[in-house]
Amino acid sequence: MSTSSLSISLVLGSGGARGHAHIGVIRAIEERGLVIRNIAGTSMGAVIGGIYASSKLDTYVDWANRLEKKDIVRLLDFSFTWTSLFKGERIFEVLEDLVGDRKIEDLNLGYTAVATALEEQREIWLSRGSLFSAMRASTAVPGFFSPVELNGYSLVDGGLINPIPIAPTLNDNTDLTIAVNLSGMSNNYRPKKKVEKKAPTASDSSYRNEITRFIGGMFEKEDKQSSSADATEILTKSIDVMQGAIARLKLGAYAPQKIIEIPRDACSFFEFHRAEEMADLGYKNAKKALDDLGL
Repeated sequence: MSTSSLSISLVLGSGGARGHAHIGVIRAIEERGLVIRNIAGTSMGAVIGGIYASSKLDTYVDWANRLEKKDIVRLLDFSFTWTSLFKGERIFEVLEDLVGDRKIEDLNLGYTAVATALEEQREIWLSRGSLFSAMRASTAVPGFFSPVELNGYSLVDGGLINPIPIAPTLNDNTDLTIAVNLSGMSNNYRPKKKVEKKAPTASDSSYRNEITRFIGGMFEKEDKQSSSADATEILTKSIDVMQGAIARLKLGAYAPQKIIEIPRDACSFFEFHRAEEMADLGYKNAKKALDDLGL
């Protein structure tokens, strides 16, 4: 069987801003002439997978590569409720403008987003209905973004239960299953320096300035050597620890043909302004993994 005729089931894991590595993985797979037939994704993996399935990846990449820290701050809308820190509406309004919405069953490839049903304490596979709603439900990180009410469930981030959703691909009629693990072993990754313009003051209001400083503080400073972590950093690192442990169990239980590892220290949870760098890392690691398979 020729390489160009090989079909792929692609599993895209969760890991916050590291999820932009999925973009590079997809590019490397396409470059080899391999055909992605099915995608299963959790959290940011569900977003990138859904955007790709909608044939809007280039549009999204053009937008994401121009993001700076101040842009992320503007996209995070405080909810002022006890259920979550942010509403998430502003981010998803932008995504909807960029990629639109389609029914999952109308896509040209199989797609499953994994979310967590809070009351039922189990994972839910979203493979029909609104693609946009499925992506949003899969990325509703508890404490940060409001739960999504969908199909009678209160849904939050799928990474709580299944950060690397291999199981939805087990019955796929494809030649290979490739999984992308965003919780790979730390390798003391050193980020590239990105020169950014200084963000303008939010307003003359000291209250708004405090909000801006708070959100800005969620981005891990590349030059920071060591200091006491704040509440958001502790929470995001705790999520990383939990997802890393579960991912190792899932990979042990459902062994795909190839695992592409992205180091867990490649970037912090909210560093979405490093999209291009993460995509480059995903591309590099995917090329090596495909070389190992002889593809």
